[in-house]
Amino acid sequence: MRSLKSNNQLILLLAVFVIASCGLIYELVAGTLASYVLGDSVTQFSTIIGVYLFSMGIGSFLSKYIGQHLLSWFIKIELLVGLIGGFSAVILFYVFPLAASFRIILYALVSVTGILVGLEIPLLMRILQGKVVFKELVSRVFTFDYIGALLASLIFPLVFVPHLGLIKTALFFGMMNTFVGLYLSVRFKPELKNHRALTTAAISIILLQLVAFVYAERIMEQAETNSFADNIVYAKSTPYQRIVITRNKRETRLFLNGNLQFSSADEYRYHEALVHPALSSITRREQVLILGGGDGMAAREVLKYPDVKRITLVDLDPAMTRLFTTQERFSELNNHSLSNPKVTVQNADAFTWLRGSATCFDAIIIDFPDPSNYSIGKLYSNSFYQTLFRRLKPDGIAVIQSTSPFVAPNSFWCVDTTLRSCGFSTKPYHNLVPSFGDWGYILAMKDTAKGWFLQLPDHLRFADRQSVEQMFYFPPDMHPTKKITVNKLNNQSLVSYFEEEWSHYLDS
Repeated sequence: MRSLKSNNQLILLLAVFVIASCGLIYELVAGTLASYVLGDSVTQFSTIIGVYLFSMGIGSFLSKYIGQHLLSWFIKIELLVGLIGGFSAVILFYVFPLAASFRIILYALVSVTGILVGLEIPLLMRILQGKVVFKELVSRVFTFDYIGALLASLIFPLVFVPHLGLIKTALFFGMMNTFVGLYLSVRFKPELKNHRALTTAAISIILLQLVAFVYAERIMEQAETNSFADNIVYAKSTPYQRIVITRNKRETRLFLNGNLQFSSADEYRYHEALVHPALSSITRREQVLILGGGDGMAAREVLKYPDVKRITLVDLDPAMTRLFTTQERFSELNNHSLSNPKVTVQNADAFTWLRGSATCFDAIIIDFPDPSNYSIGKLYSNSFYQTLFRRLKPDGIAVIQSTSPFVAPNSFWCVDTTLRSCGFSTKPYHNLVPSFGDWGYILAMKDTAKGWFLQLPDHLRFADRQSVEQMFYFPPDMHPTKKITVNKLNNQSLVSYFEEEWSHYLDS
């Protein structure tokens, strides 16, 4: 191979920059997608990062067996990384609803990508060996490598996922990898015996990726059609979650990251049980806070009390509240509650918002997703409930949705234990929601002198005095099975309980 000129050295070093950026992006895509479909984001990211780095080590080890035609091998590997990494999100979305061993396919893709990326850097250093002083070579290669990784880690959550989604993001960086391979095959044509084959392969891969990029939404819709039994009437990726709404002749269903949030056929049983045992037991309901509940269903129930003067609803995702405010076919499900002048919507992280608020409320309704990962588990921690205690008026009441006491009794009673550790008196209860099964809630208050369930609104579909009173009995199979610890930010014991109990239930 001819001696490399300085500008050619710079080109190869820029290739390192692209390699590092794209490699990390594929890793982040796999981790994000796995947390979407499998939950427990900490576990998914931790294991994927570990497998990826280990695979890079294997690739680096294997690089010593490549003895000749280093530049040709480097370009071939670059094209393979672009092809496999670029289509990784497409593959994973498609196989998730079809494959019984999704994790095997997930880690196989991560491993192959890691091995290929691990091969590239040692090969590049050997290509540049003798053309650059060794200490300069190491310094330059790893400088470009780390800068590329930093850039990827910043633009992935801030730019690409919110605006392109996971499939287009993976394809975009796959095209970057492939374009580098194409450019190098053209730039170093005299040094490559298989120049024509490499160029043809690179162009073919780029064209395939471009077609997939253009039709990415259709690909995603088809993948989701395989996942959901009913017709998809709305689907959108936001910076916070994947929102999918399905509809059949009987019901409309909302899914967040693949998890069912409500069915229009029976959501009234859930939302009436969430709201009315609390609000019917206090005499003053002027200021009500709803945390979560971006679909507006809880607000709909609160508005059934005419003495409510102001409802503040705090939900993280503006796309969610906007959807259930502006689109008629969805806003009619909540009786247009989010457009009511009594309702003020704040799109913010509930933990941060509550800490920054100085307002005290008569009632606080907490309708967060289940604590399936640490980012949500913090909203069930003693740190959060201590802040909640300060924001509740002395004669006020709070209610927290607390997962299923039948499927996950230890998780349910962990929420109760954590609330009591913060000074709350608690009154746990549960009811049957056919779409979910038996579901649990906990009333939390400073003052237990309540007129329990005396002021239920008329014409509720499910909740009346008798049905509400029956909710507070727990049979023996809903009692905890071990000694329960307080859920703290530094241990997140609730997430461990939840993962253990629900995985056992779903696998049985």
